[in-house]
Amino acid sequence: MAHENQTIRGLKMAQLSGTPVLILREGTSRTRGKSAQQNNIMAGIVISDAVKSTLGPRGMDKMLVDSLGDVTITNDGASILKEIDVQHPAAKMLVEVAKSQDQETGDGTTTSVVLAGELLKRAQDLLDKKIHPTILVAGYQKAAEMATSILNDIAITMEGMDKKILTNIASTAMNSKSIVGAKDHFAKIAVDSVLQIMEKTDGKVKADIDMIEVIKKQGKSLTETELVTGMVIDKEIVHAAMPKKVEGAKIVLVNAAIEVEKTEFDAEIKIDSPDQIQAFLNEEERMLKAMVTKVIDSGANVLVCQKGIDDVAQHYLAKAGIVAIRRAKKSTLEKLAKATGAQVASSLDELDASYIGTAGIVEEVRIGDDKLVYVKNCKDPKAVSIVIRGGTEHVIDEAERALHDALCVVRNVVEDGTYVAGGGSTEAEIAKRLEVYANKVGGREQLAIEAFAESLRVIPKTLAENGGHDPIDIIADLNKEHSQATGTWYGVDVIKGKTTDMMKGGVIEPSRVKSQAIRAAAEAAQMILRIDDVIAAKATSGPPPGAGGGMGGMGGMGGMPPGMM
Repeated sequence: MAHENQTIRGLKMAQLSGTPVLILREGTSRTRGKSAQQNNIMAGIVISDAVKSTLGPRGMDKMLVDSLGDVTITNDGASILKEIDVQHPAAKMLVEVAKSQDQETGDGTTTSVVLAGELLKRAQDLLDKKIHPTILVAGYQKAAEMATSILNDIAITMEGMDKKILTNIASTAMNSKSIVGAKDHFAKIAVDSVLQIMEKTDGKVKADIDMIEVIKKQGKSLTETELVTGMVIDKEIVHAAMPKKVEGAKIVLVNAAIEVEKTEFDAEIKIDSPDQIQAFLNEEERMLKAMVTKVIDSGANVLVCQKGIDDVAQHYLAKAGIVAIRRAKKSTLEKLAKATGAQVASSLDELDASYIGTAGIVEEVRIGDDKLVYVKNCKDPKAVSIVIRGGTEHVIDEAERALHDALCVVRNVVEDGTYVAGGGSTEAEIAKRLEVYANKVGGREQLAIEAFAESLRVIPKTLAENGGHDPIDIIADLNKEHSQATGTWYGVDVIKGKTTDMMKGGVIEPSRVKSQAIRAAAEAAQMILRIDDVIAAKATSGPPPGAGGGMGGMGGMGGMPPGMM
């Protein structure tokens, strides 16, 4: 095993009849065999330990300061791993796990990373016992598939849209966040907004949470956060003479400029007399007036425009008593269309009564230093807005992350209709059943499946540790409860420091979050275990450090001098 660690400075050479043959570029480092595996496993464990302390209702927060001095205070696993610039290639895989967990389910990011780290830790013990990595990988694969089917087996199906269950799910997702004081208020907002925007198509329920506009405004407190049944547009009314409040609003949405277009290329116009200049100006005004007339004729009293509105046009709109907003975002127009039932017109010529949407009230509201336009009291809107208030910028940012998790978990249960209990109860139950399955499999793979089962128990164990309780006693109690048929939903009550029935306690989570966490963690661990050779090229002197991905990729084999093969 003399070649186990071949980090040779300078050139890699193979001695062929006395002639050195260059294989790898100068500065390339190479780690092989056991030490490569240990390095990668170590990196994975370090990343999982970094976020471990944030798990659960008693988890601590991390304060992250970036190179510019911007501060982020968060408990969210994905946000933490995104903010810390991870350089080690194996550690990056665990960052990817958190990222995919966040995109797919919106919650459970810390769980997935802690689980992946524990799977690697248990694998290291088995590798030390001379068990081959491929056997481990095969065992982990079987265990992950079995764990998913056990999860589907024990998951409970929700009858109809049960508001009490959905509210419990939203508050469980926010239990571990620092906005815990206002979690009931936020949970209610999350449930109401998702139930408002969900749509049934072909017997399936879809809830697109992009249709929930979240606007952050500093000031007041978290409990002043409000749900608006309609849209909040982060713009102000364009002209001072326009009314600030319109009841019974008829809204048109236009994706065209209400301005006279300038010529595309330089044009020279010869003018002989001042009358001709006046004629130009009169014609421009006439064109703008004609545009405004089209808006007035449609019967609308509110105009939202994606592009600009000329000053002269603003004057005519104000005279007609029409409220106008310009340069609204494209996404805002799409959401307004969903909320008010309006259609977006791509030119003023096509405007007619069929393009008009309705809202109870459109008014300009001052919040702090900013002015916003509220379009509210819409009839059954399929897009809504949430305005988050809070004492400081950091509080609002963390509230937004918590609300995102809550919206995602409510959406998951509304779409899938299945949920399980939290507090580590699901993991403990799957672990118990996996151990029974492992005995049936036998052979060396049995050891890998048992390691997988034991790894799942890291979740209740970490919850207990973060709550300041003795994990050994709690895990022993959990195992005792789960050995009985009635103890399926027993988990860790972090506040009291003992095991209780989590389903009765209302601590529930979507089964989608759990299945994604288990599968993503297993896949990342399997991928890291398969690696036995790391060839890292020296970072090229191109972009500054940090900009080029740090390790210079894994392209150690590239760039060989010609004729040196």
